[in-house]
Amino acid sequence: MFSFIYLIQIRVQRFIYIHPGSTAPVHNPPNTGFCMSKPKGLQRRLPPLLVTSPSGHQLGPNLSTSRYHSNCCLDNRPLSPGPGCYLDASASRASGGNVRNLRTPQRQAGAGRPLTESPTGTYQRVSDYLKKHDDFLEEYVLENVSLDLLQQWVIRKTRRKREEEGNENDSTNKDPNLSRIKFCVPADKREMLQELMSSLFVHLDKRHVFSELANTVSTAIGADGWSLHMYDADFKELSSFRITDNNVERFLLEGTLAEYVMKTKKAVRCKSQSKDNRFPSGISTLIEEPVNVLCHPVLQPDGELSGVLEFYKKEPDSEFQEEDEEIVNSYLVWGGTALHYAELYASMMKQRELNKFLMTVVKSIFQDMVSMDTVIIKIMMFARKLVSADRASLFLLDGRTGELYARIFDVNETDGDTKKESDIAPQEIRFPMGTGIAGYVAMTGESLNIPDAYNDPRFNRSVDQQTGYNTKNLLCMPIFIRKFVIGVVQMVNKSSGPFTKSDEEAFSTFAIYCGLALHHAKLYDKIRKSEQKHKLALEILSYHSTCTDAEIASIQAVQLPMDPKNLEDFRFYSDSLNSDEKVMASIHMLSNLPTVENCSKIDPDSLARFTLTVRKNYRRVPYHNWSHGFCVANSVYAILRSTAAFRPLEGLALYVSCLCHDLDHRGKTNQFLVAAASPLAAIYTTSVLEHHHFNMTVSILQQDGHNIFRNLSSADYKKVLSNIKHCIIATDLALFFPNKARLSEIVKENRFDWSDHEHRLLLQTLIMTACDLCGSTKNWTQQEEIVKVIFQEFYDQGDAEKSQGRQPIPIMDRTKVDEQPDSQVGFLKGICIPCYELLYNLIPETKPMLDGCRENLEHWESLTHKNDSEKNSSSDDMDSKDTNQEE
Repeated sequence: MFSFIYLIQIRVQRFIYIHPGSTAPVHNPPNTGFCMSKPKGLQRRLPPLLVTSPSGHQLGPNLSTSRYHSNCCLDNRPLSPGPGCYLDASASRASGGNVRNLRTPQRQAGAGRPLTESPTGTYQRVSDYLKKHDDFLEEYVLENVSLDLLQQWVIRKTRRKREEEGNENDSTNKDPNLSRIKFCVPADKREMLQELMSSLFVHLDKRHVFSELANTVSTAIGADGWSLHMYDADFKELSSFRITDNNVERFLLEGTLAEYVMKTKKAVRCKSQSKDNRFPSGISTLIEEPVNVLCHPVLQPDGELSGVLEFYKKEPDSEFQEEDEEIVNSYLVWGGTALHYAELYASMMKQRELNKFLMTVVKSIFQDMVSMDTVIIKIMMFARKLVSADRASLFLLDGRTGELYARIFDVNETDGDTKKESDIAPQEIRFPMGTGIAGYVAMTGESLNIPDAYNDPRFNRSVDQQTGYNTKNLLCMPIFIRKFVIGVVQMVNKSSGPFTKSDEEAFSTFAIYCGLALHHAKLYDKIRKSEQKHKLALEILSYHSTCTDAEIASIQAVQLPMDPKNLEDFRFYSDSLNSDEKVMASIHMLSNLPTVENCSKIDPDSLARFTLTVRKNYRRVPYHNWSHGFCVANSVYAILRSTAAFRPLEGLALYVSCLCHDLDHRGKTNQFLVAAASPLAAIYTTSVLEHHHFNMTVSILQQDGHNIFRNLSSADYKKVLSNIKHCIIATDLALFFPNKARLSEIVKENRFDWSDHEHRLLLQTLIMTACDLCGSTKNWTQQEEIVKVIFQEFYDQGDAEKSQGRQPIPIMDRTKVDEQPDSQVGFLKGICIPCYELLYNLIPETKPMLDGCRENLEHWESLTHKNDSEKNSSSDDMDSKDTNQEE
């Protein structure tokens, strides 16, 4: 504090007296105050300096008790040495000659004797004045004190504060704010920082930041040179790096100064000649014969170590001072932050490159997934590039034997680009899980990063001995799918030293994509094999489900046993024909559809093949068989022959739909297939059987020589297929009720329009249901036979439901045979009669169908009454027997 007051006194070397209320300087004014010598434009009034006597009494403005200032107010006083001469000399010694001499030439030239010490009280009066007028002090310091001197003041203030707090030797407790760069560096150092920042924008890698930072700090503290040791968090060691050498040179630092600073994270200043028990191996700098060393840790904002910097001076007398340590610390406060963000940027760029790499991997693997071997080759090629490995191997796990096997291994740089699938040897290499490093990784599911393979007991040296290859380091990682190990990838010999932690992290992400690729490759192989099996099955099915040439030749010799005109009768009974005769009748009906010759020239041979194949694809079930399909086709033929309301393509589509509407029917309902989780129910979500019937129809048409529509134009072909699908799906009784409701509303409101396409489609759905239920319109004898086979199929399904632990509905329970009449009455009243009544309203020619259904309803109702009478009679007999027994 005394030095500071002396420096202030040095600057206030002469008092300029001014008149009260005036700023013009004069030579001999009254002693009313003082101010600094300034240009005229910057002068300002200052409060008067009150002088007190030794006894404490205030003296007048022209009086002074100082023996040095007793003649200051005299006019024409001789120039004599004042206290400024002494203070100039003292300040010059204290500051190393950095204080400017502001005395006038006259004062400097004046002779006088040197002063010894400032008089008692001068320090106190100046100190009190400066405390009361801090604005004067601030303005004075900013204008007259150099930055170097300010830097020394701040450093001394910092040191004094630490000494007072008792933390003189604790470098980890340094407050960076007290040595912030912007407060303690001169202009040239600030320029160096600006150059450093500009350089960092171009090169943001860690080594460059370290080197530029070390050069800047070395220049700031006047060091002769520096050494840098970068800290490797993976291996917990320092590595030497110099700006002249781009390669990292690793060496042991046990017991050295750098290792001590690394462990303690504290700065150390020492001489190379002196021995220190803290680091018995001495200094660790690479510079020959350094004398004075300052070793400082480089810490990140989170306190983690990034490296160690060593600065040296060769001159014995040029020791590093605490001020140098403060400057280094102030630089590294900013440098650590810059390094932290440089590492974040490098990490972000590395992640960006990894993302691009993974996208390339995904595109390459999944776009060219030809076989498992192709995927394996690509995985190993990309894995080797990812971590800069010399070789790569991939082993898959055989879940049945518990062995690891590989057909492709040791992919190097040339292999990945030139090896083809045809070059792969078919012989596999197998070894038990748990053998070797790959086996250990497969067994434990742990990743292994082995920097020295020959020092690891799990390494199998026999492979190197057989191949002559020298394995130095390994990175082995498991590949998971659904938390199960399916393989192991092994990287051998990184090009630049051992594999790092970042290699492990990048490769662990890559391994996820490897697992997905291998999993999809396996699925692809399974799908490809399944497709081949499917094609084979279709080929076998096509052979056995299509007609033969012998069948075609035999059917052409068949003659119908009755007049073909009988086929136009609504009451025609199809069971009067055998199977071959039904085929011939079907061909006849299709060939004689109204105006069919005008819309399509159907090849007779294709028509025969198509009809015979349709018959072959009806299953041998009690009711939904070939006879039922023929009966439904005969009903629609009778409708089409009785009216000219339908267009040729519509009639063609209706007839083919009826003939094929129950192809490959299994004798079970849709509800049963859904409840039993049938594959058909998995393929089709609604109208399961109906969709299957349509697909079977299309499959037959696609068989060679079976397409009866091949002479149609493309547009007509699409229309016919669309109509066929619409009609076959309409045979699902679940769709009958909404379709009937819509059509009934249109008819009731007298809005039906034959020119409206939607109205015609609704009518076609009604016709399909009417023809499908045509058994209810036949004569009573035929009706009884048809109901018997229907219920036989129902009871078979009921038995199947019971075997599955489910209770069938009453009409499918063979223990409730007596309920058949009641169920038929409900069926005819609820579905058949409304259907035929609505059809009769639109096509009056179908009245025979309605009449036949009503006649059968009467028969079933009479059976119901008969059964009720028998039940009542039986109940009365039981009651009379009970009465007789009681008597």
